[in-house]
Amino acid sequence: MSKHTKLMNFLSNLPDFVFDYIEIAYNGESVNTQIGYSIDIKTFLEYLQKFKFKDVEDIEDFTVKHMEEVSLPDLNGFTAYLKEYETDTITIDGKHVKRIRRNSAYGINRKLSGIRGLFAYLYKNDFISQNITDKVDFKKIHQKMKRPLTTQETVKLLDVIYNGEKYYEGRDLTEYKNRKQRDIALFTAYLGTGCRVSELVNLDMHDVCFETSSFVVTRKGGDEQEVFMPVQVENELFIYMQERCENENAKDENALFLSRLGKRMSAQGVEKILKKYCSTVGIYDPDKARPHALRRTFACNLIADGVDIKMVAELMGHKNIEVTHKYYTQYAIEKRKEVMRGFDIKGNR
Repeated sequence: MSKHTKLMNFLSNLPDFVFDYIEIAYNGESVNTQIGYSIDIKTFLEYLQKFKFKDVEDIEDFTVKHMEEVSLPDLNGFTAYLKEYETDTITIDGKHVKRIRRNSAYGINRKLSGIRGLFAYLYKNDFISQNITDKVDFKKIHQKMKRPLTTQETVKLLDVIYNGEKYYEGRDLTEYKNRKQRDIALFTAYLGTGCRVSELVNLDMHDVCFETSSFVVTRKGGDEQEVFMPVQVENELFIYMQERCENENAKDENALFLSRLGKRMSAQGVEKILKKYCSTVGIYDPDKARPHALRRTFACNLIADGVDIKMVAELMGHKNIEVTHKYYTQYAIEKRKEVMRGFDIKGNR
């Protein structure tokens, strides 16, 4: 079953106004994103069914009139409920399986964001008279500092990707050789363009143009953007695409990056491979072993090279420059270190 079919089946068991909201508000977003917010809204409706509208027999029976009756105490109660709650799912063979679900502050905020979006949609389209969710306070989140790869770590990572023969043997070596050029092209593209992992794995063969030294990605929200390639990225992609065209096991004719089964690579597959490479060369920080660390490294390197923050935002595909400023913070950490390491407490210049 495809993800889109799974989404349609899931939405068919939700009220029509939820189906319309997901279709309109998240048009252009990934299917995973749409499924995620659909699940969050279903959790909210189940809460209302259990604690407020006990006369509603099925989730799909909810109407916009019910949403009009939702109060601030209801929303605050839902926020508290999200910390820990029980779900009851039915397996394929008809068995009921109960699970305890827990959410961090981040998880609670994400679910509240989906609910707020639903109410904003209903209010904007005159289905309800007010958007009560505007009065809900989101949980405070203390951001954990996430560092980019250091120059030494980047060199180590590239060395194992380019020269895995020095690191692996046996079955690991065979697997490495089978995917070597693909991984070189994939990870140099990641480090050299700062694209999101979803943008890279969704690239098709025809998206790459060597005449313009660029490829076209679909950014968050569905907008397309032309991404220009550094020479090294262009060269490695050219070599890989020649190899890719000769791949007799390709089951997806369009996909640029293929898995060992010949299908389009997934974001999870990229992360699994990156973690193995990082582990091989002793990069054990879990944040640095995730694909987004390469995007973070790209941004910090641009800022360190003196590239204007507005240009960095454009290259990263950020619509809000404030998002880009967090990468400047990472660069500022290194500058603070440089200043303090050279500081003389005696005042000597």
